[in-house]
Amino acid sequence: MAAKNEVVFDRKRTIQAIASELKVPAKQVEAAVDLLDEGNTIPFIARYRKEATGGLDEVALRAIEDALEKAMALASRKATVLKTIDEQGLLTDALRRQIEACGDLQTLEILYLPYKPKRRTRATAAREKGLQPLADLLLDPTASKQSKDEILAKFVNAELDVPDRDAALQGALDIVAEQWSEKAETRTWMTQQAFASGRITSQVRRGKKEQASKFEQYTDHREPAKKIPSHRLLAMMRGDSEGVLRIGVELDDDTILRDLKPKLVPGRQSPFQKELLATVDDCYQRLLMPATESSVLQTLKQQADEEAIAVFGKNLRELLMSPPAGPRVTIGIDPGFRTGCKVAVVDGTGKFLTNTTIYPTPPKSDLAGAGAALLKLIQKHNVELIAIGNGTASRETDAFVGDLIKKHKLAVTKVMVSESGASIYSASELAGKEFPDLDITVRGAICIARRLQDPLAELVKTDPKSIGVGQYQHDVNQTQLRKCLERVVESCVNNVGVDLNMASVPLLSHVAGIGPKLAENIVEYRNANGRFTDRKQLTKVPKLGKKAFEQAAGFLRIRDGKQPLDNSAVHPESYPIVDRMAKRLGADPKALVGNATLSQKLKPEEFVDGKVGIPTIADIISELGKPGRDPRSEFKVAQFDDTVNDIEDLKPGLILEGVITNVTHFGAFIDIGVHQDGLIHISQLSDTYVSDPSEVVAVGDVVKVKVMEIDIPRKRISVTRKF
Repeated sequence: MAAKNEVVFDRKRTIQAIASELKVPAKQVEAAVDLLDEGNTIPFIARYRKEATGGLDEVALRAIEDALEKAMALASRKATVLKTIDEQGLLTDALRRQIEACGDLQTLEILYLPYKPKRRTRATAAREKGLQPLADLLLDPTASKQSKDEILAKFVNAELDVPDRDAALQGALDIVAEQWSEKAETRTWMTQQAFASGRITSQVRRGKKEQASKFEQYTDHREPAKKIPSHRLLAMMRGDSEGVLRIGVELDDDTILRDLKPKLVPGRQSPFQKELLATVDDCYQRLLMPATESSVLQTLKQQADEEAIAVFGKNLRELLMSPPAGPRVTIGIDPGFRTGCKVAVVDGTGKFLTNTTIYPTPPKSDLAGAGAALLKLIQKHNVELIAIGNGTASRETDAFVGDLIKKHKLAVTKVMVSESGASIYSASELAGKEFPDLDITVRGAICIARRLQDPLAELVKTDPKSIGVGQYQHDVNQTQLRKCLERVVESCVNNVGVDLNMASVPLLSHVAGIGPKLAENIVEYRNANGRFTDRKQLTKVPKLGKKAFEQAAGFLRIRDGKQPLDNSAVHPESYPIVDRMAKRLGADPKALVGNATLSQKLKPEEFVDGKVGIPTIADIISELGKPGRDPRSEFKVAQFDDTVNDIEDLKPGLILEGVITNVTHFGAFIDIGVHQDGLIHISQLSDTYVSDPSEVVAVGDVVKVKVMEIDIPRKRISVTRKF
């Protein structure tokens, strides 16, 4: 039996509400919730339980998961609120019903506000002086039958620090003002007015004019609350948090007060009518307006966070899913001037082979020695790729490598690779475990080489916030950001699949059902027992049980193993189906794997049974045709202009090729090889109207742009795709 103030979580009603909100049939939502309750992961459900959910994809499943968590959190909070109010002896049946029927946390908190423990206020002090009954009388229509003096005289009490009638009246009015400010309908109305006609303001704080240069466009700024874009709000809020700007909400006070007074002080004959109307002004300025400003800014901040986090997630996905150069011997170069360029060679599996330091740039400028050392490494290890970090001295190093390739007619491809976050990985505990005897700078060069070979496998080792593909990522809700990024990484890793015999602990930890501890156990088992030869061996890994195996097996790949299907996305639970398919064709099951001509002869409907339907069968047939196919695009390299190495080399009208490094709501940033990214404003992305830059370009895209404007002092470059 439920406790007195326990809010029973209505599962059926919640499922119906989620279905209505997401416009998904309730049956599909219920199936998804059932699978989640059983401990299944989103990637597993989306890929291997399509029959149960009606083919819901990861996006829909995440939305259901979030809505379910939100509903459970609301139920929990309702229980806490009911208990707190009940302990105060103030919980009425009507209030209970109102709270239980509440559909969101914000409204619930407004209902709870009058009963919420609060800091000491003027109203608190007045109540301690016994003035609550007087406040009630001031709002009582029947009080008009008595005179002011008659009403006030009863509350004069020197012992309670109420020396006269004026003190009694002022204290009671303070209580009235607070009660008005805590009325749910008044707060809701004020918030509606603020969003309908309010303006967000930003002004430089007194004495901070000299520090306001980076916020110059917001030092005296106003725009409608209902139209302000997320990136501008976050920029202003950063200025506020740094103590340079003061951000606020501006309303037409006269209009608001004209409409507010009749709501709070109905037109009736009261001896305190004049005082009550004046108290509306006090309530508005002292209590309601600050609360409304806080609420509006908080709501806008939440919305801006959600938009910025969505942008970050989308950009991170594009970066993680960047085309891999593949398992080819690669040199990674971490460029530098004074300390030289750190060079590391890795084989096709990413295994470190050797390293050196060369000095092709000032102040040492040993071009001959640098060329000889690099040429020796290329020839000795049959290097096919050279990855050059895009930081300090990158263009100079790129030019040096390009000249070397041309001079010796080498069959080597050079590629500029983003260094973002590489230094953080190099100094991390993980890098220390991987390469305990190597200098941090050498680890950085290895990281750069591996990023070219397989961006996903290497980037998962770095905190996504450090990769630099976000919009105000340090200003948004960090819990929500972390949750979003973890989901993106998990989605990408499982979408691509993981080589069980090569994957690092960080990569394995993102596989559905694995996690960090099991990932460590897998690598330890692999180190102790040699490579895995089939998926079944996973069950011998300590603490990896049936559920973990079920969730992970389909996303793990084993090349050249005993079972060809182990190198595909076909789940082990479906191997018997493949056997049936082979039998139907009169072929060996192994002959069916990778044979598109043979697999196309299969008819999905012939293999449907009580456990699997058309969606799963169709996936199996598709996978048999191209087992273990990498969903990432084909590897492509941007060709930077060899004559453009610095911002000072740029001229308006110059057409250059570059790589999109970041996409925001206001445009996209592009690396054109001059150390400073150029901005393609949203209005310059296409000849046609663009509402969302991510619909036109994505991180990693190789595109051509024309230089429009160069601001060398501020290091700003404006480019366009309209030419």
